[in-house]
Amino acid sequence: MRGSDAMQESLFMVAKLEDFVPADHPLRPIRALVNQALARLNGLFNAVYADTGRESIAPEKLLRALLLQVFYSVRSERMLMEQMRYNLLFRWFVGLAIEDTVWDHSVFSKNRDRLLEHEVIESFFTEVMTLADKAGLLSKEHFSVDGTLIQAWAGQKSFRPKDGSDDQTPNGGGRNAQADWKGKPRSNDTHASTTDADARLFRKSNNTASILCYQGHALMENRTGLVVGAVVTHANGMGERTAALAMLDTVPGSQPKTLGADKAYDTADFVADCRARNVIPHVARNTARRGGSAIDARTTRHIGYGLSQSIRKRIEEHFGWCKTVGRIRQTVFRGIKRVDQHFKLTMTASNIVRMARIMTVVPPEIAQ
Repeated sequence: MRGSDAMQESLFMVAKLEDFVPADHPLRPIRALVNQALARLNGLFNAVYADTGRESIAPEKLLRALLLQVFYSVRSERMLMEQMRYNLLFRWFVGLAIEDTVWDHSVFSKNRDRLLEHEVIESFFTEVMTLADKAGLLSKEHFSVDGTLIQAWAGQKSFRPKDGSDDQTPNGGGRNAQADWKGKPRSNDTHASTTDADARLFRKSNNTASILCYQGHALMENRTGLVVGAVVTHANGMGERTAALAMLDTVPGSQPKTLGADKAYDTADFVADCRARNVIPHVARNTARRGGSAIDARTTRHIGYGLSQSIRKRIEEHFGWCKTVGRIRQTVFRGIKRVDQHFKLTMTASNIVRMARIMTVVPPEIAQ
C-alpha cells in the first residue's frame, strides 16, 4: 500500500536537543573538551565583562560558535547565524535551546571583537594545552617548528607608495584595468597596503609569486603532534627563526630539548641561539647555503636526528587542515593582532580535533 505524502504535525511535542545528536557523533568528545577548558576561563570572563548593564552573548557560547565556524568551514558570520536557525546540531554544540532566538550576525561580530581585543582566544589555547598536559599527551623534550604564509585580506592594487605618488599605470580600459608595474621597483620599504598596513609583500621561494601576506608559526611537540605554540609575525626573511626562539622561551623546564626544523632554519646564529638555550638543533642541513651548513656530524650522527627530521613533517598536517578546513589560507581579518588571534583559534581547533580522536581511542583521565 502506498503511503500518504501528507505531513501531519502534532499539536505538542516534547524533545530535547540531546535526543537529536547521535551518541557516537564526533562533536560529543570535542564538546566535552571545550567545556572543560571554558570552565577554567570563568575568572577571565568575569574580568572582561561589566557587572551591570544589558546582558550580552555569553562568551562561552561565542567561543563554541567560533569553533563551529572553523570545524565546518563556514565562511562568514551571516552564514553561521543562518545555520544556527535550523541546524539542531549547531544549536546543541553552542548551547542554544530550540526556542532560543538566534543572534543577528552584526551583534555576533561585535561581541566576537571583544574576545579578540582581550586576547581571550590566547587564554583558551593555553587552557586546552593544560588539559592535554594533564592527560599526559605532551612531550617536554622533543619539538618541531615551521612556518607558513597567510595571505592577507588585501589586493596588489592596494600596495601604494608611502609618499603618496601613483605608480600604477592602467594596462587597458575599464574600471578595473590590470595595473602595469613593469620596470618599477616595489618593496616594503617604499610601499604599503592602503587596505591592511600590517601586511607585507613577500615570497617564500624564487619559484613563487610575491603576495601581501603574514607569516604564521607553530611549535609542535613530537609525542602526539599537538601544537604548543602559535604566533603570527610580519612576513620577512627573519620571521621564522625569530618566532621559533620566542616560542622556545615559553616552553617550561630547563631540561635538554631537541628541535626539528627544515633548511630555512640552518643558519649559524639560529643554531648558536638554540644551543645557548640548551636546545639541540635537529635542523635539516642546507649544503647549498654560502659558507655551508651550520649542522655537522656531531648532530647528524645520532639516531634522534633522523627521527626528528621524520616527525617534524607532521606539523604540515596542522597547516594543511587549517588552510583547507579552517580557511586560514587567506585571512578575513586585517591587522596583525587580529590575524594572530584568528591563527591561534584555528590551531586550537586543530588541536582539539586531534585530542578528541586520541582520547576516543584510549580515553585518559582528565583532571577537572
